[in-house]
Amino acid sequence: MSLADQQTLQYKKMTETPIPSLIVKLGIPTTISMLVTSIYNVADTFFVGKYGTSASGAIGIVFGLMAIIQAFGFMYGQGSGSICSRALGAKDIDRASCYTSTAFFSALATSLFITIAGLIFLDPLMYLLGSTDTILPYARTYAIFILLAAPAMCCSCVLNNILRYEGQAAFAMIGLTSGGLINIFGDWLLMSKFNMGVMGAGIATAFSQYLSFSLLFSMFLRGKTLAKLSIKNVSFKPTVFLDICKTGLPAMMRQGLSSISTMLLNECASVYGDAAVAAMSIVNRICYFTFATTLGIGQGFQPVCGFNYGAKKYNRVRQAFLFTFGVGEVFLATTALLGIQFAAPLVAIFRDDPKVITIGTLALTVQFFGQVFQPVAVCSNMMFQSVGRVKTATLLSMLRSGLYFIPTLLILSSILGLLGVQISQAISDILTTLTAIPYTVKFLHELKIMEANNNNENQNQI
Repeated sequence: MSLADQQTLQYKKMTETPIPSLIVKLGIPTTISMLVTSIYNVADTFFVGKYGTSASGAIGIVFGLMAIIQAFGFMYGQGSGSICSRALGAKDIDRASCYTSTAFFSALATSLFITIAGLIFLDPLMYLLGSTDTILPYARTYAIFILLAAPAMCCSCVLNNILRYEGQAAFAMIGLTSGGLINIFGDWLLMSKFNMGVMGAGIATAFSQYLSFSLLFSMFLRGKTLAKLSIKNVSFKPTVFLDICKTGLPAMMRQGLSSISTMLLNECASVYGDAAVAAMSIVNRICYFTFATTLGIGQGFQPVCGFNYGAKKYNRVRQAFLFTFGVGEVFLATTALLGIQFAAPLVAIFRDDPKVITIGTLALTVQFFGQVFQPVAVCSNMMFQSVGRVKTATLLSMLRSGLYFIPTLLILSSILGLLGVQISQAISDILTTLTAIPYTVKFLHELKIMEANNNNENQNQI
């Protein structure tokens, strides 16, 4: 099949397929990818937890490092992916290939720098991320392998997002799920059978990241994509690089602030001992697992949003948002009700320590309640980023883990102590949603007007 035929078929698929079936079709592979990724994160927590409370805390510490690496990956990936999607909607493949290639090689250079700098300043970095003296040996061991895997982790984020924004979510799923399953098997083999401890978890994670990268990269080498990945397509114009960074800034801020908030959360929790650090780490992993499903459906919505916005199908953008929000709200509300009922047993799965269970149960209960408020904010942020409304998307992305969470955490932990640490994320979720609602309502109304104007222009041309 020629490139022109591929483009025509993809255009029809993205602009003519009924919205619910299109989002579900694109959302299921991304949801599976997110769930498998979450499962292997949870698997690390589960297997490492067998080595003690301090070892469990190390996973939470290094999670902040992974968030930094992923922040750059998502910035380059979602920045170029959003532009790529709109370019393909406007049938401009050359522009899509230019932004894809520039983002990939930028991510490679950035991640290599992180690896080198991180290994040189490893101990100070672990303390900066919130490690205590007792957690440090475990965090240090795990972090070495995460840093070695940084190039694969960062570049995989770019390739995964490009595939998703093209509407090739199934290809992205193959790469991510394969790596995730290998990680889970590696955890079991190296930690349960070979008793390699935290080092086994690190090796399994690093190997799985390079496997995922290889599979994702092969999709581009085998010509499965419309946008082409090549050093020849890289642009050295500052405007291209800045466009990618600007468009991907919301993702960068979201992930970057997530890393900073994780550091602060660990610092505030460490005052109450390793059990508190371990408990909050476990709670965050559990909540991310349930949240991953909504995030997966939302990532199925993003290419639909960007592609149709580029094709001036504004009513489809609006329909896609409402459908995605509805599905996310129903799922998270149902999950929250079940999670609240079984909060204590869920925490106990990962660490059979009475103090960890007590701290984690309250925190998990409150965070599950806060998740009910997340779909509006998450879907709105994805919509604004996909259509290129960078300022609004950046603002909304900064709220949950930054502008609201950090002050809330610092104030409430100083006033309420450990209770403040446990409830801060839920309060931040509620405030973020209340802020997102007026922006969303206004933009959905704008889409109605833009659709009407576009229809009038088409009728005048006829």
